[in-house]
Amino acid sequence: MSTFFDEMKASFADVKLNEAGNIDTADFLRASESLVKLFDLLGSSAFIVVQKDMTGNITKIRSKLLEDPIKSSTLQDLVLAESTTKSKTATQGLLWLSRGLQFTAQAMRETVDQPDKELTVTFTDAYNKTLSKYHGMLVKPVFKLAMKACPYRKDFFAKLGADQAKVNAQLLEWLAALEKIVKIIMDFFASGNYGKGL
Repeated sequence: MSTFFDEMKASFADVKLNEAGNIDTADFLRASESLVKLFDLLGSSAFIVVQKDMTGNITKIRSKLLEDPIKSSTLQDLVLAESTTKSKTATQGLLWLSRGLQFTAQAMRETVDQPDKELTVTFTDAYNKTLSKYHGMLVKPVFKLAMKACPYRKDFFAKLGADQAKVNAQLLEWLAALEKIVKIIMDFFASGNYGKGL
């Protein structure tokens, strides 16, 4: 029986790192696009804001990759190439996409680690720990509404797949890979203060 993870075009577990530990841009974009579909399973129109934001940022990074495939082959190279130019569109896109991925990873981690809690609780906790600090007064209520619109835990897991043992194994592998990638990106941004003013 196929699960949500079987149908993904790419998982974060498939994202290649080069010898220097840099993240392959094309792999990362494919895995991010697959992750955005996870929000469809949450079934609320409130999550359209999250999806649009992530998709818009994926587009910014992909445009840069298409424009200069050699200098943008890894996410780190892309940021370094843009750091010497006025336009930092792709860097900004990556920063905000990574924040969205960090929120998703935190939400899913809390959901996995606290099986007695409903998604409205785990997703709200995750939002408060991650994205909330970057959002202004206009955006916060929209996201808080989305968190309250989360489906019941059992309904969400049923949508991930009928074979719950398989779903859990795949979810844990995908989540660990997502957390690893997000950590590499966030550490890289911090190392050179590349997110300043973005």
